[in-house]
Amino acid sequence: MNDIQWKIFCDFRTGFKQKVLEWSKAIPELGELQKLAAQKAKNPLYSFETPVVYNSDLDKITQQDQIKLIVIGDNPGKDEQLAKNQRYLCGQAGKIADGFFKRNPELDIDFRKNVIILNKTPIHSAKTAQLGIMIKEGGSKVQELVLESQLWMAQKTAELHMGLLEACTAQDVAPELWLIGYSALKGNGFFVPYRQKLKETYSKTGWDKVFVYQHFSMNRFTIDLKELVLQKELSYLPLKKQLEEVGFFHKEEIF
Repeated sequence: MNDIQWKIFCDFRTGFKQKVLEWSKAIPELGELQKLAAQKAKNPLYSFETPVVYNSDLDKITQQDQIKLIVIGDNPGKDEQLAKNQRYLCGQAGKIADGFFKRNPELDIDFRKNVIILNKTPIHSAKTAQLGIMIKEGGSKVQELVLESQLWMAQKTAELHMGLLEACTAQDVAPELWLIGYSALKGNGFFVPYRQKLKETYSKTGWDKVFVYQHFSMNRFTIDLKELVLQKELSYLPLKKQLEEVGFFHKEEIF
């Protein structure tokens, strides 16, 4: 990253870390609500360790790293919230994502060095739908926390992306933003506030670099990509262009 991009990233990282600390202190009983939501959903028992998760992989990014992609998942799951991890996409879905880029070197993306991984909210749940149970059991203060976290993440992520793009020089790669997992962005889905705030925040800069895909979990990203490439007869295109076409198709569906 050039000096301007590095400052933009560092400012975002510092602000994000501070907000996670703030949200973590806001509702001390959040961990118990997460446990209750998992029990009601009949999840296998696991250790509840980090109610609101900052992605510690952001602290490993240096100015020498070139950011080519911002990936947005849903929210931290069981592996991500473990105290030994506190990282995003570090479980099976992350391994699938990492494998996709390793199998396709023509994309020239190292998933652990060239990618900023964020979520629509940093509040943990084993399954995204359990956030709704937490709100039902925790009342208005949990509802407000989840909503505030979505709106903050959407606005600051869009501003980060736009800032990195605007600071690009001729030697830099213009980073894309991938929204991964879109079912909860549709209709009355749980992450509609995130979707609306994201779109609202973008100016003319950067919106053409935003794409939407299926989630990496259960290999849905790759399956969907292959199916749409066949359906839309895109197999003659290079992979980069196929990804753009599929990502734009889903973006039109959502936005």
